[in-house]
Amino acid sequence: MVKTLIVPGLFGSDEGHWQRHWLIDQPGATLVEQGDWNRPALAAWRSALETEIDRHPSVDIVAHSLGCLLVAGLAGHPVAKRIRSVLLVAPCDLEETERLHPGAIAFGGMPRQRLSFPSLVVGSLNDPYMRFDRLRIFCEEWGSRLVDLGHAGHINIASGFGRWPAGYDLLQVLNGMAKDDRAITAPTILVRQLARSVPASRQRSFL
Repeated sequence: MVKTLIVPGLFGSDEGHWQRHWLIDQPGATLVEQGDWNRPALAAWRSALETEIDRHPSVDIVAHSLGCLLVAGLAGHPVAKRIRSVLLVAPCDLEETERLHPGAIAFGGMPRQRLSFPSLVVGSLNDPYMRFDRLRIFCEEWGSRLVDLGHAGHINIASGFGRWPAGYDLLQVLNGMAKDDRAITAPTILVRQLARSVPASRQRSFL
């Protein structure tokens, strides 16, 4: 059985965040706990994630913000062979994140290595933690497919994303990618479902 691991970013994901709803709605999903959500240190966070991955023969990972960088940094590591697919939602840019939260993060540099597992990135045109042009660059380097949610902020509670059922459908697309090495384009029906999940004022056509 493939385990779904939920990987939050800086400060964790508060109650009401779509990641917390995921844990309730999806049986078997597990939160990867960190010792200190407020002062992320790469070595400690990576150790916690690798320990959790090692408990399962195969995992899907659903990450948000800084958690996306933690997961992307596993490319080429021994535990990567256990990762079936990853859903990376609103990856942050370390440079911008460190500017917004000075002294809070010890995460080194941005991961730039091509990912060794199927990946889908969900981004936003007005994310304060990552300019969209920068996100495109990282997606190309990671070899990730990009879904554009339009003006959706940081895809968190503050930008109107509480329960987000369309995320569950995205994981199903990822499961298909994991079984097929060919490039996958999200089906039209999935795009429509995603559009309905975005606050109306932020809806935009998808890539």
